[in-house]
Amino acid sequence: MLPSHHVPTEKREVLSRDGTRIAYHVTGAPSPDAGVVVLANGLGGPHLAWRALIDYLADRYRFVSWDYRGLFGSGRAPSDQSEPYAVKRHVEDLEAVLAAEGVKRAAFVGWSMGVQVSLEAYRALGPDVVASMVLLNGTFGRPLDTALPVPFAKHLMPSALDVADRLHGAIGRMSRTIARQPEAVRILKGLGFLGETLDEDEFADVVKAFADLDMESFLKNLRALGEHDATRILAHISVPVLVVTGDKDRMTPRGLSQQMVRRIPHAEILVVRGGTHYTAVEYPELVGLRIERFFRDQKF
Repeated sequence: MLPSHHVPTEKREVLSRDGTRIAYHVTGAPSPDAGVVVLANGLGGPHLAWRALIDYLADRYRFVSWDYRGLFGSGRAPSDQSEPYAVKRHVEDLEAVLAAEGVKRAAFVGWSMGVQVSLEAYRALGPDVVASMVLLNGTFGRPLDTALPVPFAKHLMPSALDVADRLHGAIGRMSRTIARQPEAVRILKGLGFLGETLDEDEFADVVKAFADLDMESFLKNLRALGEHDATRILAHISVPVLVVTGDKDRMTPRGLSQQMVRRIPHAEILVVRGGTHYTAVEYPELVGLRIERFFRDQKF
C-alpha cells in the first residue's frame, strides 16, 4: 500500500537561458548517494499530480519537477523570443533547473506532454544525463494529431486552436468555474475521462490547481506541443525505457504506446486494464511498484 501521508516538496526558482523565471519543486535526498528522478508534467498538470509516486519512492530517490513556462509558478516567456513555448524551450528550462541543483544524471519520468519533453531531453542531453526513461500515457508523434478520437482530428485542431486563442478569456473563466466545483472530479469520471478507481479526494487538489492556469499561456503551450514530433529520436535511444499506458486512454491510445515500444531498442511496456489518460493516479500502487522494479532492474 502507498503511504497515507504526503512527502513535502520545496519550491525554488531559477532563470532559464532566455530569462524566463522557472519555478521548480524538489524533495529532500534520503541519502547522500540517492539517485535523482526528474518528473516531466502533463500539460496543465501541477507537481501535485505526482504525489502518489513521490510518497512511495521518496525514501529511495530525490525528486525534481518544474512548472512549464507560463503555467502555475513559472513566468511567461519573452514575447520576442522565437518559438517561445516550443518543447525544446522546456528542455532548456530543465537544464537550468538541473544546473541549479547540481544534478549530473537522472532517471526521467514523463506523463502525457512530459513524454515529448523527456524524449526531447534525451535528444538534447543524451545518455550521459538521461539514465533511463519511464513514459506514461504519451505519444512520440505530433500529439494533437491523435488527441481526439474522431475522424480528421488533425485537420480540425488548427482551426479549433485559432478559435480558442480568440476566446481564451472566456475559456479561462469557464475552466476556473468548473475546476472549483466540489463535484468536478465526479463529473470527469462520469464523462469517462477519469477511471472509477481514482481517489476523488486526492485528485481534487490537482483539479483545483487547474483553476489557476494562465489560459493564454496554456493554449500557446498546446499549440507548440502540437508541432513537436519525436519519431526520429526513438531508434537512437540507448537507455532502458518503460512505457506505461491504459487500455481506456482516449487521448493517447494504447496502440501508440505499442508502436513506441517497437521502435525503441531497449523498451518494455505495461498496459493497465481500465487505465485512462490518468493511469498513474488511478492505479498508483500498480504503477509505483512497476516503476520501482524497473529502477531496481537498472540498478538505479
